[in-house]
Amino acid sequence: MLRKILIANRGEIACRIIRTAQRLGVATVAVYSDADRDTRHVTMADEALHIGASPSTESYLRGDRIIAAAKATGAEAIHPGYGFLAENADFADACQAAGLIFIGPSGDAMRRLGGKAAAKAVAREASVPVVPGYDGASQDAALLQREAGRIGYPVMIKAVAGGGGRGMRLVESADAFIAALESAQREAQSSFGDATVLIEKVVQKPRHIEVQVFGDRHGNVVHLFERDCSLQRRNQKVIEEAPAPGMSAELREKMCAAATRLARAVGYAGAGTVEFLVEGGALSADAPWYFIEMNTRLQVEHPVTEEITGLDLVEWQLRVAAGEPLPLAQDAIRMEGHAIEVRLCAEDPAQGFLPSIGRIVAFALPEATGARLETAIRAGDVISPYYDSMIAKLITHGATRDEAADKMVAVLRRLIVAGPRVNTAFLCALMDTGLIGRDIADLTRSRIGTPEMLAAVQRLLAPASNTEGPWAAGDGFQLGAARTLAVPLVVNGEARTFNAAWSGNGAAPRMSLANEAVTAIAPPDACIDVPGGLYALFQGEQVEVRWPVYDADDIDDGEVGDTVRAPINGKVARVFVAVGDAIVKGDRLAVVEAMKMEHVLLAVRDGRSSRARSWSASSRTSAASRQSRTRGPRRDHSSRKALRRLRVDRGPRGMAVRAAEADEGGQAEARTVPSYLSDAEAARRAARRRIALLGDQGRDPGPPAAHRPA
Repeated sequence: MLRKILIANRGEIACRIIRTAQRLGVATVAVYSDADRDTRHVTMADEALHIGASPSTESYLRGDRIIAAAKATGAEAIHPGYGFLAENADFADACQAAGLIFIGPSGDAMRRLGGKAAAKAVAREASVPVVPGYDGASQDAALLQREAGRIGYPVMIKAVAGGGGRGMRLVESADAFIAALESAQREAQSSFGDATVLIEKVVQKPRHIEVQVFGDRHGNVVHLFERDCSLQRRNQKVIEEAPAPGMSAELREKMCAAATRLARAVGYAGAGTVEFLVEGGALSADAPWYFIEMNTRLQVEHPVTEEITGLDLVEWQLRVAAGEPLPLAQDAIRMEGHAIEVRLCAEDPAQGFLPSIGRIVAFALPEATGARLETAIRAGDVISPYYDSMIAKLITHGATRDEAADKMVAVLRRLIVAGPRVNTAFLCALMDTGLIGRDIADLTRSRIGTPEMLAAVQRLLAPASNTEGPWAAGDGFQLGAARTLAVPLVVNGEARTFNAAWSGNGAAPRMSLANEAVTAIAPPDACIDVPGGLYALFQGEQVEVRWPVYDADDIDDGEVGDTVRAPINGKVARVFVAVGDAIVKGDRLAVVEAMKMEHVLLAVRDGRSSRARSWSASSRTSAASRQSRTRGPRRDHSSRKALRRLRVDRGPRGMAVRAAEADEGGQAEARTVPSYLSDAEAARRAARRRIALLGDQGRDPGPPAAHRPA
């Protein structure tokens, strides 16, 4: 067995690897970026080394720094986890050249199977059916568009390197192809350092089935049955389960045999996943099925395979890397029961699954749930915009699929997460329906209504307990008649005014909103008190109630039609407008990258660009503080806004589009300014806005340090 390993990853998977290594007596070394300095995987490991700044391109994708860290600490091997460098053949070769063991397949096997195009060639040689498409070497945009037309729309553009839905775009028509291609290539380059793509036919009514395979350096290859990953959103898996529901014994035998045949063809060693699409929705013996790719690494969803087989796949990885043969032969591997995994992500389904960042105020899974929790998150941790939005995985196992699903729903309803928005309620609804595409509107609809808001406000005004004496009591005591108040609050970021009436007998106040009384108010499932407010949880959804805070950030000299804000802190990847461009409402202005996703900023009205530039936003307040700040009711500028609208209607509707490229702690923003403003007035307003963004810095950063054409 190995003596010491370095984990070239972060978060949940790093903690997962460390846990198995510790059980086996293997010492561990963690690496971390600036953003991860105080995270759980750093404290769990025996040693930890800093390898760079927060962006992954300056830390977790720096193979040279990772190898240097391994050499400096005396580690024998490097475990890449999944993502980052896990499927980088050059990194695997570099480890070997440095005298280190790469815990995964060889660079040669990775090149032959890790790239989607190369893997299809191997599959054809191994008599494994593949999806029709184009996987040639040429990346000329015109050629790729012609190939898409030959295949027939709809088509899927896929990044050759990597996985996880990154660099994938569904294209419905020829008109949308070039924009989708550019977006896919840009995301692939950012995520994997390789912009190469291929094009595939879109399989109708597909089931996404993958087979877990394992090989060793003695020529042995086995499979550990299949998983069903059909429930996906934006080409990313949401729920995974094993075995695949409705899988016929004949189809299982054919697909598992094809998967092992493919791995054996390249002398594969380590963990790998062979992925297939089954057409038509049924997993019958005669259903058409196609190989699509092989992931030459451990998968995010490997725990469901562990649950039905009783095996530790990370242990198998370590033993194979140490030169041992596979622990079990194929006929000794058994399958029992059913397992389901859901991915808990920091995102808001009700807002189009917009990623959510900020500080985790509370995170707890009640004991005795029978669920397996894989996470690196603790209360007090900050979700940053630099990495994937997945913060945890929940896994349940039962004798049947229904039993595993019932356990999962019960766990999700008892899970406590407060702070950034998470997809708990969406997962709970999805477990009940098993659908995403057809029922997406209903699944993502917020269940928070007036009764829940009033219950949360009532809890804020009349706390369940008071340890600060009578002066902090929330019973509304006063001499004379019972108290009635109009209370201004901020609920989920929106300013609202509530009416509260106390009876004088010490009971909680009666609440109403907009003169609409609600008699039946169900108490929250849980409440988390924070300075200036609280979080109330209702079956996985949260209501954030805050007292109003009035600060300089409320200053806004632009009317609504002149401002486009990025929905999340991030980096401006591209600006689409140049000086003199005519802009039509709905046109793309810029693309902001955050949490491995692209967010397109659109024009909110017609106009013409008079200026276009970008600058660094290093002086802005931190992402965490901006995320946690709440705004009170805005000042009434209705007369001023009416006058400005009138002037816009009479005059030209030109716009200057400014795109701020955020660094650590900045917020990407595109802002449009009416062209009727003089340069002097525009400069004065820009100066006031810079002052509003200073926070506690106490000085004006001055004009942008550098400009570049859009």
